[in-house]
Order: sequence, then structure tokens, then C-alpha cells
Amino acid sequence: MKLIENTEARRVEALSVLAPRVQAALGQFFTPAPAADLIASMPRLDALSNTVRVLDPGAGVGSLTAALVSRLHDERPDLDVHVVAVEKDPQVMPYLRTTLEECRTTYGTTFDLVQGDYLTDDDALIDGPFDLVVANPPYGKLAAGSLHRTRIAHLLVDTSNIYTAFWARATAALAPDGQISIIVPRSWANGTYHRAFRQWMLDRTSLDLLHVFESRNTVFADTGVLQENVIVAGTQGDQQPEVVLSASIAHDDVPLRRTVPFGAVVLPGDRERFVRFDDSAVVPPAVSFTLADLGLGVSTGKVVDFRNREHLTDDLSAEDVVPMIYQANVRGGEIEWPQRPAKKPQGFSPSTEAARKLLLPEGHYVVIKRFSAKEEKRRVVAGVWKHDGPVALDNKTNYLHEKKGPIDPQLAHGLMLWLNSSTLDAIFRTFSGHTQVNAGDVKTLPFPSRDDLVRLAQNAPEWLPEQAKLDALVADMFPAVVGSAE
Repeated sequence: MKLIENTEARRVEALSVLAPRVQAALGQFFTPAPAADLIASMPRLDALSNTVRVLDPGAGVGSLTAALVSRLHDERPDLDVHVVAVEKDPQVMPYLRTTLEECRTTYGTTFDLVQGDYLTDDDALIDGPFDLVVANPPYGKLAAGSLHRTRIAHLLVDTSNIYTAFWARATAALAPDGQISIIVPRSWANGTYHRAFRQWMLDRTSLDLLHVFESRNTVFADTGVLQENVIVAGTQGDQQPEVVLSASIAHDDVPLRRTVPFGAVVLPGDRERFVRFDDSAVVPPAVSFTLADLGLGVSTGKVVDFRNREHLTDDLSAEDVVPMIYQANVRGGEIEWPQRPAKKPQGFSPSTEAARKLLLPEGHYVVIKRFSAKEEKRRVVAGVWKHDGPVALDNKTNYLHEKKGPIDPQLAHGLMLWLNSSTLDAIFRTFSGHTQVNAGDVKTLPFPSRDDLVRLAQNAPEWLPEQAKLDALVADMFPAVVGSAE
């Protein structure tokens, strides 16, 4: 199709002339034609009235507009289509204008082209109502107190990333029963940072379809982006009882789809309202307890090392020095201390009252890496601290505790085994697509009862059996749980 081919050529040309540092600063990741076609294929067209208003915020060269306009012409040639395209970068505007003019010449589409900042500009053209929104928003953190963040927080909801701010404003611009199809990083679906946005969006939008890519590096391959992206299709209004789960290896593959109840995507009673892209991990009643149910808590390590450099030391024999534990110390279900060789100081000298408040009292704690390495087979990696004396934990770790204090040794052992199982990993991956494990994520995970955790520890043939043996032990104790042995 000539329009699609020409728009793709403009995208490639724009990538070649735009400075990478400017693209990075603006969060620009232009949509390749196959991905644009997939995003544009998501909305339902049967219920559209004769006149359709389309919004493309952060339009780039117009790839999404071209894909959607082409589809509308092919499937609903009876429609009168008007597009509002918004773009901030003046260098991109000529490419976008050419795309919109080609849409008009080829299909009779009318358009308004708005140059400006989608998050802060007041323009009646961009506030809707719109029947369809297609979007590949820029992404990057929004600092607390920044103009973009305070503006969207004042109008809609407080959110910490540009892409969720775009998503919120576009959602607010939908007409009743209007639809949005948007490609975004997966991070919005879980965790505390996006809690307010997630709940705001779910209160206003029915999730229709969730699409994942099995490969991280194919969607924006020519831009070097390795972010895990997902496509979300939704409709303004109350949530419908079913959601389509969709997956493909790359953007140009035919998606595999299945329909599931909404309760399999957002679990009933989940106050965090995590959104799951996979319902394959089945959790039986025997594994239905949260940490709170068990009387346990999870916290992030208290020591921010760069703020406490004066307390870090390699002299482990010095008076009052206590162990300093980092993610790298978590190995083989235990805490290797001191680590040999160690890249960071293994001692912490609590020479002030403020520093002493950062210590955990003596006892057993389950320490979880907050950031698992990409090459690790499991996202959740846990070990037990069981040395004598108080300990300092880096803030790149999370730790399980009981009333801010230590945990019973056998219970700690059972918790470590459960967290390191492939069963738990499969459950975790249903709602998290990245390597970060936040304390808020751990709070939502299911656990066996305290008695079963102790029994798991007692049944283990060694402290941390090899993965296959551990998974077989878990499967034997909890046979209804479905998990991978990878």
C-alpha cells in the first residue's frame, strides 16, 4: 500500500537526520510500519457512526495515522474521517504534514495538525471528544513538581511517567464508547509508582485487549530500544466481563489470542489492581496467603550507599563494624558474607545515631534482590541472612520481617525456598514483565501457610536444592500449582 510505504520511508529518513540525544530527550521512538498496522488493527469498527474523529498524540511522522486511515478505508469506506495529530518537535512536523496530506489526497481524510506540547497546551482541538485514539507516546520519568506532572495531576491524575500522562489525557478525551489503542512500556501494570494512574484508568476504561511481544528487541529494533512494550486496547466506559489476551513473537507475526474473564486479568479483591497479561499460573487454595495474612512484612533495605559513604568500610576487623549486604551477596539461597571478591565495601560503621537506626537487629531475614540480572532464569532471587549480630542492607534489596524484627529460622528457610521456586516465578511473570522486584509486588504474591512453609523447609533435602529438585518438591506439596521448571 503506497501510503504505508511512503510513511515508512519518511520514518526511516527522520531517524537518519534527527540527533539521537534530541530523540532521547524527547522520548521519541517512531513506530515501524508493522507495529503501526498491529496497533491500528485493535479497535472495533462495527459500531462507529458515519463521522469518525481520530486523535494521534505525539504523532511523529504519522505512522499510526496512516495505518488506521488505511484500515478505515479498506473496512469502512463509508466513513468520513477527521484526524487531529499533535507533535512537539518542529523538525518532525514537515514529515507529519506530508503524511496527513497524503491521507487527504488518497482517501479524502480531513485533518488538523497541532504543533505543541500535548501535556501542557490548552487547545480545544486536542481535548475531544474522539471516537478513536491511536498512540505511541514518548516515555521518560516526570520529576515531582515538574510542569508536566503538576499539570496532569491538577487536571486528571498524578503520574510519574510521560507515557502514562499522555495515556491519561488521551483517555479523558474519548467520547462515550470511544476506543484507544496504545503501545506503552509494561511497567504501568504493577507496582506502586503507577498505582494511582492504574486505578484511575481502570475506573474509566474497559480493557478490551492486552497484547504482549515475546521478544523485547523487535518492535523498535532500528532504534535500539529494549524496553518491553505492550499494546493496550480499551473502550471508554464500564469494564466488560471478558478480555482478549494476545501475544506474538514480533510485531509482524499473526497474534495468538484467547479470551479470559476480566477476573483473571485483575484479580477480585486486589487493592493494587495489578493487570496480568497471562493467566497460565494457576494458584490453588493451599497457596492463597499474602505476607500480611502470615503476619509478615516486606521493606526495602535502609542504606543508600552513596549517601552513607562515610560509614562504608573494607576494614571488617574494626570495632563496631557490622556486615553490609548488597544484591550481589545473595547467592545459593543464603547471604554470602563477606563476598569474595567484593566490588563494594562489605562493612558498615554505625558511628552516629542516625546510622545506627539503619541497622536490623540480630536474627533471620529473607533478603530479595530488587533487580535480577537479565541472564538469571528467575525474576525473584532470595536468600536468608542468618549470621550473628546486627546487619545493614542496601536499598537495592527487599527483606521479609516479622513486626520489623527477625523471622523464625525454619519459616525463613521455607519462605526462601518458595520464593526461589519456578512456580512462584511463573506467578510473578503474570503481572511483571521487567527485572525489577518492588516491595509492593512482593506484598501481592501468594504464599503457602506458615505451617506449610515450615514443612517445605523440613522436606528439603538440602538448604537450597538444585532447581529441578526444588520444583519437584513444590509440585509434590502443592500439586495444583502450574509452573515452569525453567
